[in-house]
This record gives sequence, structure tokens and C-alpha cells, in this order.
Amino acid sequence: MSNQVSKTELMIAEFEGPAALIKAAEKIRDAGYMSFDCHSPFPIHGMDKAMGLKRSPLGWIVGMMAIVGGSGAFLLQWWTSAVNYPLIVAGKPFFSFQAYVPVTFGLAVLFGAVSAVLGMLILNKLPRPFHPAFNSSNFIKFSTDGFFVSIEASDPKFDKTESHEFLRSIGGRNIETVGNH
Repeated sequence: MSNQVSKTELMIAEFEGPAALIKAAEKIRDAGYMSFDCHSPFPIHGMDKAMGLKRSPLGWIVGMMAIVGGSGAFLLQWWTSAVNYPLIVAGKPFFSFQAYVPVTFGLAVLFGAVSAVLGMLILNKLPRPFHPAFNSSNFIKFSTDGFFVSIEASDPKFDKTESHEFLRSIGGRNIETVGNH
């Protein structure tokens, strides 16, 4: 039997429950695997730490884009009313920044919201209408009562037999290799 696998394949193992899934994630992380994911029917507190995931950069992206949106709105209003087309309206000065607050706030929120959606899609590699795990008949349980770990074949440490034995040794059951067929 050949040990070669396609880079679009992955190995899936089922675990007993949330506690077993967290322990498995810690052991997989400690074993040096990098391209693995945990699948459960609900969020599990502490899973990101167990998997060794870093904080998401999404907050910084949203914050920076909100600043860009607010600054752009403020500068555009200043330029149009004080530099490009200065008019005295009701005796107010050309640079009456108090009137700029609603538009500045609105564009800051708009830029932040749009960057949050786009950033989330890009960072999560979405949309992804198909995943190799969908070829597993057992994997359908992940949305109701199944707890799974999937290790991608593109992981440098992945070896079909060694990874299978490793998953079995940490409590994995119904272990199978699936991919795009």
C-alpha cells in the first residue's frame, strides 16, 4: 500500500466529547502538526488555546479601516467647505468641525463594518463551498453530536500510517482519509 496522498486529502478522526476533543487538540499541537482543525456542533471554550492559535488580526484591521473612513470623511468635509468652495453660512467659520461629526462617525462605522465582513471572509478562507471532509459519511454528525479532528495532507508532519496510528493512540475512532474525488 502506498503512503502517498493528495494534498487535497485529509484524515478525520472522531472523539468522544468536548473534553476529549480539547485534549486531542493539545496533543496534536504538541506533536508538531500545523494544518489541523477541530469540528464540533457548538463552540468549545479554550479550543483556540488548545490548538495553539494566535489572536485574530481582525480587530486591528477593523480599527485601522474605521480610522481611515473617519479621517477621509473629515478631510473631505474640511477640503470642500474651507479650501475648495468656502462659503459663509449663517455666520459660521469655514472650518466648523462640529457639523462634520455625523458624517465622520457614519463613514468610520461603514468602513469598519465593511472591513469586518471582508476581513472575516478572507481570514477564514471563505467562501469555501466544498471541503474534502464532506466526502466522509461519518463527518455529517459534526453538526449534531460529533466531535472531529481533521489533519490536512499538506501538513509537513503528515504521514498516512503514522498519523493514523497517532490519532488512534490519542483516542480517535472512525479514522478515515478522505479527499476530493
